[in-house]
Amino acid sequence: MQLYNKLLTFSKAGDLMNYSFIIRKAVKEDAADIRGIMLHAFDSYKAAAKITSPLDAMEESIDRIESDIMDKDVFIALMDGAPVGTVRVTPVDSETALLTRLGVVPRSQNIGIGKSLVNLVDKVALEKKYKKIHLYTSTKNSSLIRFYYGRGFYIDSTDKSRGYIRALLIKEYA
Repeated sequence: MQLYNKLLTFSKAGDLMNYSFIIRKAVKEDAADIRGIMLHAFDSYKAAAKITSPLDAMEESIDRIESDIMDKDVFIALMDGAPVGTVRVTPVDSETALLTRLGVVPRSQNIGIGKSLVNLVDKVALEKKYKKIHLYTSTKNSSLIRFYYGRGFYIDSTDKSRGYIRALLIKEYA
């Protein structure tokens, strides 16, 4: 898969700021950086959703991440060379995949990295001919729910199996 490059330029408080980032398929050597992204991004997610129970994303080992890199579609976003975001796509069956571990470090949120990661997931889904992508997220994080709605997902159901209310969101492809 080719590198996914994006240059963002926008104005913040009257100053013109340039941000450039790339998204590429992760390699085993990225595992520690991905773990760092997960710790920062999911700490923020946990606080926003008022989750008190442990999150799997924050407890996985480097070995587990390396295994996922070998077995799944795992991507990493780098801004000016620094790791700032990641996402994983896991096949469920020939028509469905699960989007997991979407995370962007807090200092790099709201500049298009998460949106670009989801856009890349869409490209993977279309390339692999998936008919739908599933993901789970906390229902209490309204900004994240809005983010996913803006990317074409809808809530299918909710459950409390992890100790908090989480939604199963689905995106369908024609």
